[in-house]
Amino acid sequence: MKNLCTIIIALLLLSGTAFAQSATITGKVTANNTVVEKATILLLKALDSQLVKTAVSNSNGLYEFTGIKADKYIIQITNVGYKSNYSKPFTIAENSDSSVEDIVLTIAPKTGEVATVIGKKPLIEVKADKMVFNVENSINAIGSNAFELLRKSPGVVVDKDDNIILKGKNGVRIYVDGKPTPFDGKDLADYLKTLNSADIEAIELITNPSAKYSAEGNAGIINIRLKKNKKLGYNGSFNTGLAVGIHPKFNSSLALNYRKNKWNVFSNYSNNYGKNQNQFNLYRIQLDSIYDQKTVSIDNSKTNNFKVGVDYSADKTSTWGIVLTGNLTSANTNSRSTNPITNKDSKILGSTLFATNSIVGNRNNYNANLNYRYADTTGVEVGFDADYGWFKNELNSYQPNEYRYQNNLTNPVYKIYSNLTPTDIDITSFKVDVGMPYKKAKIEFGAKYGAVKTRNASDFFNVINGVNVVDVDRTNKFNYTENVNAAYFNYNKTFNQKWTLQAGIRLENTVSKGVLLSANPKPDDIVSRNYTNLFPSGAVSYNANPSNAYNLTYSRRIDRPGYQDLNPFEFKIDELTFQKGNAFLRPQYSNVIEFTHTYKYRYNTTLSYTNTTDFFSQIIDTAEGYKSFITQKNLANQKVYGINFSAPVQVAKWWNLFANINANHTTYNATFPDGKTVNTKATSGSFFAQNTFSLKKGFNVEVSGFYQLPTIWGGTFESKGIGGMDVGLSSPLFNNKATIKFSYTDLLRTMRWRGISTFGAAYIDASGRWESQQFKMNFGYRFGNNKLKGANQKKAGNETEQNRAKKSGGGFGG
Repeated sequence: MKNLCTIIIALLLLSGTAFAQSATITGKVTANNTVVEKATILLLKALDSQLVKTAVSNSNGLYEFTGIKADKYIIQITNVGYKSNYSKPFTIAENSDSSVEDIVLTIAPKTGEVATVIGKKPLIEVKADKMVFNVENSINAIGSNAFELLRKSPGVVVDKDDNIILKGKNGVRIYVDGKPTPFDGKDLADYLKTLNSADIEAIELITNPSAKYSAEGNAGIINIRLKKNKKLGYNGSFNTGLAVGIHPKFNSSLALNYRKNKWNVFSNYSNNYGKNQNQFNLYRIQLDSIYDQKTVSIDNSKTNNFKVGVDYSADKTSTWGIVLTGNLTSANTNSRSTNPITNKDSKILGSTLFATNSIVGNRNNYNANLNYRYADTTGVEVGFDADYGWFKNELNSYQPNEYRYQNNLTNPVYKIYSNLTPTDIDITSFKVDVGMPYKKAKIEFGAKYGAVKTRNASDFFNVINGVNVVDVDRTNKFNYTENVNAAYFNYNKTFNQKWTLQAGIRLENTVSKGVLLSANPKPDDIVSRNYTNLFPSGAVSYNANPSNAYNLTYSRRIDRPGYQDLNPFEFKIDELTFQKGNAFLRPQYSNVIEFTHTYKYRYNTTLSYTNTTDFFSQIIDTAEGYKSFITQKNLANQKVYGINFSAPVQVAKWWNLFANINANHTTYNATFPDGKTVNTKATSGSFFAQNTFSLKKGFNVEVSGFYQLPTIWGGTFESKGIGGMDVGLSSPLFNNKATIKFSYTDLLRTMRWRGISTFGAAYIDASGRWESQQFKMNFGYRFGNNKLKGANQKKAGNETEQNRAKKSGGGFGG
């Protein structure tokens, strides 16, 4: 607790600054004695061309920057069809407004203009509809994977089972490049751990998506945006890194791109090799016994990712594209646990269970995408995507269990199990989106078709004298099919400079069927569903003045169960614990309301309320007196009240700070027929701060950290607080063509979790930690052409079927 207090004090000292007085900058853009509307205005620092703020000229060619610190600046103006132009450098004194002389644009040559990239994005961008964490600008992101980066993202918490929670809600959907990932639960965590930070450009936190997005996810959407190359000619980049914790880990990536005339060819490759160690402790009191299990597991994995694609611009309005992606992972996980079993009353040790588990696994995921984009000068946009994905996962486990009795009168008892669990998933989807102007407004509409077919098998063996003997009572096959068909309509209108309205409706029809094939038929072996829902959404924005803007949003959302959560068969984790699905698990529905106040385009305060019915979560329950099992259950009605504040602050010319504070109050209420009840309340919150210090000769130092207050996991586990601090250093090399970075994560070694549950007939105290403290080194080099094409870029982002796949097995610790 002392270390955690040290974290908070240190971060508050770095964050505790008063808002300096600021100034307003105004100006005008013209061309050929005519005002220029919708030109892009960039406010840059005169010293190093660092981007400070952006604006767009209005119908009178006027623009305005507010909340500007005292410094020396320069303004750059860009617009399609014109050459970029710059103002003369000018100085802003503290609390002194300034008017810049008119900037005149000239028409660009028809051969097409190129522009050299200057400035860089801020680490955190707070926008009206989302918050963006620009990973490529973070020193402490080096050598990390996407899962580790989510832990560091503002308002995001990862619980003991690797579930991702956004602003106190766990129904968040993870997208990659605008497409939902086909995983959930531990499978999702395993997949995100294969994505290298060197391949990630930004992480977008979208808490209240419009009707254009799938209705899945009551907490909203986290979109991981991978790097894309838009440079002319031949160019690329190479990164390599080493991380040393308990075990060393190695990663590297190579990106190649060639763009000329109408063609753009691109490819990416990355890998991640190394061992990761986890500790997991499970103390439980059940009936007359105390179980004190301690487990150490080492995961040795090798991951290779690739992406190959080509874009063809048929003309100025149309672009065709093909993209092939793949993820190939092989892993060998070995765990060893010791579980003393003691009499609760006499405290006499009766026996000890020694268990080991060796799991050899392979995960091969592929996806093929055909896309088309049309965009003309009238504002009409059409997008089409066809996707086919196939995912093949296979796990083979070997699990010896040995009971040693304390009285030495009973011989040890050996029970050895083996399990083979292959999973095959096929995903097909088609999607079309249309946007166009309509009577001074913009309308969007579209439709999608998604089909998923998953085949799961669990072949269970008792190992007798070294021979695998099939246990027909524990062997099964589970097949699941699901279609989600959707259509949406969205309306967006700006009435004047103050009021904007957005309203939409989404229709989703779900048809699913789960079939369990086993030696012992049960009533829930076949479960079919067919349901249709409407999901309205809307937003009203009011810009009172340049300093104050207000935004009110509403949406109704759904979370469907993961595939393996529906499999009612039991999967043995060890001799005393097992996992089982719930074929009757229902979707959960949420109504989400948010009210946001934005001050001077930078400081955001959001009040939110979410009411979820049929809330489902993973719980630990009891069976057969002395055993525990993990399952998913429609647990309760959940209500979450939240407040979130984010502030990017330039403390000094050399010091930039981003702080995010989130607080929430959650209630769970339910009563079950067997007498078990859930009636819990929790007030929690989190604090995140990122400090970047720009030193001489291009050196940058980064100090970041977070603290999560105690909260409730899944309605049954009361968690303890957790926090951590990272430091990093970066320096440019070879005329800014290369960068070397160093970082040290979990500086105070405080990243460990703990939770307590009294649900059911057992008291459970679970805790653990992972290799959070690491020293990381990274070297990156960019080569080839460094010019950007000055042409319209196609609008990125599309959405395939929202799928959820969870493989058989897993454990308390994930």
